[in-house]
Amino acid sequence: MKETILDWDATKLAHAIQAGVVTSLQATETYIDHLQRVNPELNAMVEERFEQARIEAEECDRLLKEGKAKGKWFGVPISVKESFHVKGMRTTGGLIHRRDWIEQSDAAVVQRLKSEGVIVLGKTNTPTLCFCQESVNKLYGRTNNPWDLTRTAGGSSGGEAALIAVGGAAVGIGSDIGGSIRFPAHFNGVIGFKSGKHQVSQEGHFPFVTEPLQQDMLGIGAMAKSVNDAETMNGIITNTPAPHVDLNNFQLCFPPFHTFIPLGEDTQQLLLNVKSALGTSFSITEEFPFKPQTLALLWQQVMSIDAGKGISDAAFPEKGMSPIPLYLKEILFEKTSYHRFLTWALIGASLFRPRGKQVNKLVATLEDMNQWSEQKLAKQILLLPVYHRGALPHGQLYGELFSIQKTFLRYIPYVALANLLGLPSLTIPIGVDQSNMPIALQLVSRVGNEKALFDLGRILESTFRGYIRCKKWDPA
Repeated sequence: MKETILDWDATKLAHAIQAGVVTSLQATETYIDHLQRVNPELNAMVEERFEQARIEAEECDRLLKEGKAKGKWFGVPISVKESFHVKGMRTTGGLIHRRDWIEQSDAAVVQRLKSEGVIVLGKTNTPTLCFCQESVNKLYGRTNNPWDLTRTAGGSSGGEAALIAVGGAAVGIGSDIGGSIRFPAHFNGVIGFKSGKHQVSQEGHFPFVTEPLQQDMLGIGAMAKSVNDAETMNGIITNTPAPHVDLNNFQLCFPPFHTFIPLGEDTQQLLLNVKSALGTSFSITEEFPFKPQTLALLWQQVMSIDAGKGISDAAFPEKGMSPIPLYLKEILFEKTSYHRFLTWALIGASLFRPRGKQVNKLVATLEDMNQWSEQKLAKQILLLPVYHRGALPHGQLYGELFSIQKTFLRYIPYVALANLLGLPSLTIPIGVDQSNMPIALQLVSRVGNEKALFDLGRILESTFRGYIRCKKWDPA
């Protein structure tokens, strides 16, 4: 039974609990036992609440017997990204000076999930203040990819994706302002959903995003084992329920491969396979008006518009602290409280901050692009790669996205689009590369078309790879 529970998604587990096939306590104990075995190698979960989870599971089983069970996911154990407040747990952002910071209330999304009966097992690792795409910080260390420990789990929801990849919880939740759900979903082979702008409250998320253009880019959603769970979670946490739309009325857009972006052969072939499979049922176009490097540059400008002030304020509690001397001290002596990834990124945000006419041009360009997306994506879904290859060795992803040579212009365009325009995006694993590392694509459309994304996602997960639990850590 243990192996079955680990493979089930949250919806199937909830049905099994309601039917008396398993108890909430049995499911909870199964996950705890599994996590205690695999997490020392993965370092995905950085704070647990196992004893409280056991107590809550016993209470769920009692309520179920009394006919008082309520909620879509009643009695289901889940995991939560470290950046979301959970009452009685730490929210640190990976900062050493916040290691004793205990929250007194739940984040808005955690409240909503708890209202549906979930049990929180623990919280999962992120980069420092979620400010890069590799999950490593000075407080909790580095999260490893379960398919290959020498490779990145991505970020900033990297701990969450690695945990779901091994079946460490029934479902999890992440956030995404620059691929932070989609990168980890792609690298770890899980389903990921980034909500559209202002669809899900960021109340109780740390760091809280205050810059308006960056708020537009932020999305919150599931790291999951199934598209059904991603859709169910979105229905639970969203402010605006997705209307019904008919997928049959949609055109699919596969932008042509661009020589500027070095897509690997495995990624290209898998995308062509998907295009061929869907071409018999849907109208296909390749029309895509944006230059990839333009998308990447605009994303970088929005991320730098406040010179990283919000992140700096959270990172440096003492006046006069600066990322430049901290970065130099760290790379020379490794004796600071701040990972070099954070300080280098803050230096870049300051150097590349748009000013004056650049800001006006940025805002005007985004307004034009938003008008395009409202019109063109009314009945269209974009099918885009997430990254040019599967999970890279630790450190290389950061090198590609934060190089002084601006190589991010080549590597982040397809991820940048959904953030820039605040579009919902669903990530689906479609295969593996020659090293057996997962490869995914993302489905993108405008706000209001979430139902079409989920419907197409179900077709892809049943036709191609979908979620397959990494079982290499199971007992022989």
